[in-house]
Amino acid sequence: MTRKLTSRQHHDRSDSAPTATVRRRSYGFGRILKTLGPGLITGASDDDPSGIGTYSQAGAQLGYGIGWTMLLTFPLMTAIQEISARVGRVTGHGISGNVCRHYPSWILIVVVALLFTANTINIAADLSAMADATKLLIGGPAILYVVLFGVTSVAAQILMDYRRYVAVLKWLTLSLFAYVAALGFAKVSWTEALAGALLPRLSWSADYFTTIVAILGTTISPYLFFWQASQEAEEQRVDASKHPLIKRHYGAQREFSRIRADTITGMAFSNVIALSIIITAAASLHAAGKTDIQTSAQAAEALRPIAGPFAEVVFALGIIGTGLLAIPVLAGATAYAVGEGRRWPVGLARKPKQAIAFYSVLALSGGLGIALNFTAIDPISALYWSAVVNGVLAVPVMVLLMFMARRSDVMGRFAVGGWLYWLGWLSTAAMALSVIAMGAGYLL
Repeated sequence: MTRKLTSRQHHDRSDSAPTATVRRRSYGFGRILKTLGPGLITGASDDDPSGIGTYSQAGAQLGYGIGWTMLLTFPLMTAIQEISARVGRVTGHGISGNVCRHYPSWILIVVVALLFTANTINIAADLSAMADATKLLIGGPAILYVVLFGVTSVAAQILMDYRRYVAVLKWLTLSLFAYVAALGFAKVSWTEALAGALLPRLSWSADYFTTIVAILGTTISPYLFFWQASQEAEEQRVDASKHPLIKRHYGAQREFSRIRADTITGMAFSNVIALSIIITAAASLHAAGKTDIQTSAQAAEALRPIAGPFAEVVFALGIIGTGLLAIPVLAGATAYAVGEGRRWPVGLARKPKQAIAFYSVLALSGGLGIALNFTAIDPISALYWSAVVNGVLAVPVMVLLMFMARRSDVMGRFAVGGWLYWLGWLSTAAMALSVIAMGAGYLL
């Protein structure tokens, strides 16, 4: 005689019973890549062409002595990204979806408007950098490459199957290894590089602290919070066996362990690459007196006479690969933020007809990014300050996120506490102090 399983028994069986797929699992790189999710893509997209430009500029101007920022930001960004992911997985909504349900509408309007502006400028700058890198490699009109990359990125998000698209993004993370390879062409003083990473060297000046805020704004960026939270909610929606943890508690610890491993891997990957770029720029550009680097493409071009043509090619290819990864995240984060705030049907897993407004915002953000490259506005000049704006915007968003993660009416029994909670506040305080120091530097 058979009997029906209770809901809890069914969950327990699904959590513990090995499947044929699990028994036949492969331990190759592809399998490892498949087990990682939003955390890996979020971390890798953090090193976008604009970020590469910021890190190159910091290394060229300040040398090895700025490397310590990467060790500082690793635990801070890991904590805040894990909290963002937990909010999405527990509630089944991204950050905007929760803000619109629990906070005054004006807060959402201000935050989303600033996020939309910063992300659109970032997209424009990334497209410009990718176009310049392509022009370095094969010649031709840069503006044509702007349109090509922009349209391709937006069209792929709208037209491709969600799971296939996520797989493509994961494989694109491999392009970041170009910057580890670039280290091989630089004559690095590893003693100085190690000292720069372990021993902070502070300089009380507006320019120095502006650079710190730009690095923090590039590394701990608001769009990353929105993206990872929304992707956790999206992963739950497309998997019939998953439900928001606030509704079904079973398997929560397993999910939190997965989120932590995924986030730590993604953030470690991001910071290793960023540190590689800083060290390469310090060893090649700063050592040669080339401190006027403004963009990632300029950094690639400047490497040629110092480290050789192959170093230039590797650096330029990395810019293109990371741009193809980052632009979808920037446009997607904007669309999630606007769509969830308006309570529209959202998600890259939905067909375009099922989420017209969501995909319209995504296309608008990408389209405006392309259009900015046709105007008198220099997106590269605006890029540095967009990173600073991101740093300033991150403070209120992080405060909001920390309050949200603690509320029982939002998170239920899974309100964030313990060391993760306090590390999240430490991350918020570090960002706030850097912004205050920057302002004080300009006033004194």
